Amino acid sequence: MKIKIYAIVGSTASGKSSLAMALAESMGGEIISCDSMQVYKRMNIGTAKPTAEEQSRVKHHMIDINEPWESFSCADYVSLADSAIRDCHGRGKLPIVCGGTGLYLDALLRGADFGEENGNAELRQELLDFAEKNGAEALHRELQRIDPESAEKTHPNNVKRVARAIEIYKLSGVTKTELDRRSQLEEPRFDAKVIGLHYDDREVLCSRIDKRVDAMIAEGLCEETAELEKEGIFERNSTAAQAIGYKELLPYVREEDNLENCVDELKRATRRYAKRQITWFGGKKYVESLPVMENGRIKTFEEIVNNAKELFFN
Repeated sequence: MKIKIYAIVGSTASGKSSLAMALAESMGGEIISCDSMQVYKRMNIGTAKPTAEEQSRVKHHMIDINEPWESFSCADYVSLADSAIRDCHGRGKLPIVCGGTGLYLDALLRGADFGEENGNAELRQELLDFAEKNGAEALHRELQRIDPESAEKTHPNNVKRVARAIEIYKLSGVTKTELDRRSQLEEPRFDAKVIGLHYDDREVLCSRIDKRVDAMIAEGLCEETAELEKEGIFERNSTAAQAIGYKELLPYVREEDNLENCVDELKRATRRYAKRQITWFGGKKYVESLPVMENGRIKTFEEIVNNAKELFFN
């Protein structure tokens, strides 16, 4: 019999972490983070990592497991998260996956694992060099030519992701979109119930995003960014350098721009990221929507928790 797991997904600032905490506390669960940036140590405020107090209340997995300068792949995540889930289950705890990195969740549930071991480092470097010489948009246009669907889902500035999709096609003769489709036909790894928090009014979510950014600045995000810059993290790890919350503040830290402009750009970048997350999860048939709003109002937290329990257990 497959292990039963529950997952809460949605865009940044949607409230999924608070919901996961409430469910874990009331149902004897532990949380398996599904966030590609929370794996890195010392990247705390910018990744909205659970606080020490929250982690003392509910055990969290897949947090602070990697140094910021070390690479961490989707294949790494699947292997470690799979072990964490089986560990929870073996101790009689309810595994609750929570996060917004859709690719990682998909790989964990469906086996759509495009690990580095299946790639070609030389070819990948050629593609990255092409982008460096000709621009990210030029590389993205090549992906549009061979795999329009992947291109639509991937931002041109995410050069590594664009290069990886092209690499997959050049090595296998099959597009990443087609491989994703085939992976959906594979036997799922777990008996998973996935709910996605949904906002009918996008402006309400945008307001939450803006407030979260302001709170992060107040909590010391600029100082955290400066400390990571001092360590040379952003030069040593291109993934960390592209993390939303840090790259937008680097011009301020480096005294190349003022704080107001950088914060405004951070808010815009976060809203764009939320839109991509909404598109990703909205296209997954295994995600069951949980509306956060009703008749134009935001539901109370108690209502949302009760709705989640109804979806999970009915």
